[in-house]
Amino acid sequence: MSRSGLGSILVFLSMILGAEWPGFSADPPAGKRPANRLASESSPYLRLHAHNPVDWYPWGPEALARAKAENKPIFLSIGYTSCFWCHVMERNVFENATIAAYMNQHFINIKVDREERPDLDDLYMLCLQVYLQLAGSNQGGGWPLSMFLTPEGKPIAGGTYFPPADKPGQPGFPTVLKSIHDAWTNKPDDVARTADLIVTEVKRLSGPGLVLEKVDLSPALVEQVLAAVTASHDPEYGGFDFSADSPNVPKFPIPARLELIQTIGPFAETAPALMQKLDMTLTRMEQGGLRDHLGGGFHRYSTDRQWLVPHFEKMLYDNAQLASVYTRAYARTSLKGYREIAEGTLEFLLRDMRGPEGAFHSALDAESNGVEGQYYVWSPKEVAGLLTADEYPIAAAVYGLNEKSTFEVGSVLHLPQSIPDAAEELRIPVGELEKRLATIRGKLLTARTQRPPLLKDDKHMVDWNGLTIQALAEAGQTLERREYVDAAERTASYLLQHGRSDDGRLLHIVPRGTARIPAFLEDYTALIGGLLALHQATEDERWLTEARRLTDEMIEQCADPRGGFFSTSIRHEELLARPKGAYDAVIPSGNSQAVRYLVRMATLTGDHRYRDAAKKTLETFAPQISRNPEGYSFMAIGLAEYLAAFGDPAQAPKIAGNDPKKPGIAPGPPMPAPGTKPVGPLALQSFAQPTDAEAAKHPLIAAEALVDPTDFAPGALLPVVVKIQIQEGWHINANPARPKGMISTVLTATSASGATLGEVVYPKGKDFVVDGFDESLSVFEGAVELRTTIQLPTDFSGTEETVTLTVQYQACNEMECQRPGKLVLTGTIRLPKSK
Repeated sequence: MSRSGLGSILVFLSMILGAEWPGFSADPPAGKRPANRLASESSPYLRLHAHNPVDWYPWGPEALARAKAENKPIFLSIGYTSCFWCHVMERNVFENATIAAYMNQHFINIKVDREERPDLDDLYMLCLQVYLQLAGSNQGGGWPLSMFLTPEGKPIAGGTYFPPADKPGQPGFPTVLKSIHDAWTNKPDDVARTADLIVTEVKRLSGPGLVLEKVDLSPALVEQVLAAVTASHDPEYGGFDFSADSPNVPKFPIPARLELIQTIGPFAETAPALMQKLDMTLTRMEQGGLRDHLGGGFHRYSTDRQWLVPHFEKMLYDNAQLASVYTRAYARTSLKGYREIAEGTLEFLLRDMRGPEGAFHSALDAESNGVEGQYYVWSPKEVAGLLTADEYPIAAAVYGLNEKSTFEVGSVLHLPQSIPDAAEELRIPVGELEKRLATIRGKLLTARTQRPPLLKDDKHMVDWNGLTIQALAEAGQTLERREYVDAAERTASYLLQHGRSDDGRLLHIVPRGTARIPAFLEDYTALIGGLLALHQATEDERWLTEARRLTDEMIEQCADPRGGFFSTSIRHEELLARPKGAYDAVIPSGNSQAVRYLVRMATLTGDHRYRDAAKKTLETFAPQISRNPEGYSFMAIGLAEYLAAFGDPAQAPKIAGNDPKKPGIAPGPPMPAPGTKPVGPLALQSFAQPTDAEAAKHPLIAAEALVDPTDFAPGALLPVVVKIQIQEGWHINANPARPKGMISTVLTATSASGATLGEVVYPKGKDFVVDGFDESLSVFEGAVELRTTIQLPTDFSGTEETVTLTVQYQACNEMECQRPGKLVLTGTIRLPKSK
């Protein structure tokens, strides 16, 4: 870009702004100061600054109006609760009374939580990147994001962390403040021209850009993305964000890239090599310090190429996505290690990140006592003091305590070698070593919990909770862990009940107090994805119904008629630009998620509106995918699924678990209900029917019960199918019934010796429209099968069990409904003769 016409202000500011700085020790605050405006905010991050001497405002009309009335520039500071450098700047700069006094005199100061307002963060991060490029700086963005704005919100200049005093070659924040104030006072025309130029470029970059030539939606485009992503593989330590030109930059997992390789890779020409690279990456990640080997879960990223020393904050979105990655890796390989990582990650979320309401908190901080990582690291002496003389050599060998620590605060636990290799070195059988390590981890984890607790960001974000619902539902189904599915259902129910505005629209954060932030695109897409995963795991129609309602709301609120979706809804305030991006970073973009779930909705419902919206979105971003393929991993999966569902069958790409109704990795069969086992091929035999007199009382339905008695034994679960035939022209209400108030069909049972009925799996109801009802009914018609189990008592000693089954129902037709009835089936289950 040309820098002509910017005037001296841009060149001058480029020399003083935007440097990354090491931390400095800060003087402690001089006593507790009176609270400022942030004390009443719902964001934990904003409340951390409630006693700064800075006259902070939250973002809103009051602050902007004052800036205009007093003609003062705005200092905008954006961060988040678990951001280490945000805390450093707060202590070093914003707690400094002298610096705060200058800020209060010459600026209107606004503090923003980037997780609460991702629209502001995305917009002004883009402004910073444009500013730095115009200024000729090669510095990247980061947090805290420090921007100076005009009273209208236009960017003047910006940077990230600023120290409290000048250092050789680097200005401190007071110097920066004075320079901005002098420029605003003495060179207003130059400042205005700079701001307008940045805004023009930001608006240009906020959308997909002008399409000069059409890019076909084809398997070749998917293959182009796969090739670009795998080309960034680190051949020595794994990962798919590696550049040989800059080998030692921080390394992120980027789950979307792992998912692309896992979904498309098995069918590529180079599948064995791709899967080897993927498995190498997954193994290196879980062996390194990126994973918390005591408490489970993953830290945000690695500061080194080896995955050894992490940036220690733990984010909900990272752990939800990585739990899904390892669950699907287990589905792909059946490797025990992948299952253990998935379960350990989810157990961390359920134990440490779930609130009493059932929803999940956002993040755990990286620091304690002002030191990043101190909570997680160890000294060999400390570990030796907690373990027995026999245990310590095992812990030291397995977790790298014998190595020289590369982290100045202490040793980061990691696995220098695999557990089998460590067992061979220690001359301990693998099974015995694993048992002893479990004891060792328990002791260390107990000791770690006695340390000063980490700061937790306890807000309930809809988008990150949506990712967690999906992870739990998929893991519950794949790993046959019903408790995971139950947790996902509880979270989904909570969000659907409490995460809505007064008019029923989705919100971004479950509100506390008066804050009501409308949902962003990512809130819709992530929650829709979670609900669809729940529907797949349970076959409960409720979750598909809710997903469809949210999909329609998303289209209404965020869709661009030209194709694709805006990040903000029509309920959000108007900013300098309305972004519409699709770049898949550590979290997949809203547009990429939208494509995948629109395809899935189209295949599940047959509604072509969803297919057409997915296609228009893909066509909108196809040129960008072609130009920058490595940035669109999740979108490429969506494209592959679209082509598999709606493209030419002869050319459609192959996808792991390719089922038109369940695109992507197919984890397994629907999750069985509690107390049941999956019903597969059965040796069914009829055992219970109504008596003639009973049948005569129920002329509109007939029923019989069948059982598979193969496993007849004390405590056995015996699969049962109840077949119901409904007279033509009539129906009975489904379970659950719709609308509310209708009588559901319900199966119950009693027995002679205490056998119990498992949870009943009811089939999906059919929609039935009745004049005068605003909502269609959900009904059973024709032949219906109810599936369940009967569990014999553990002390059962006989050879047969008498069972009474009762079908509660209400029969209706288009004109009338009969009185509710109870059809009773009686019969005896007998021990097979072969036994």
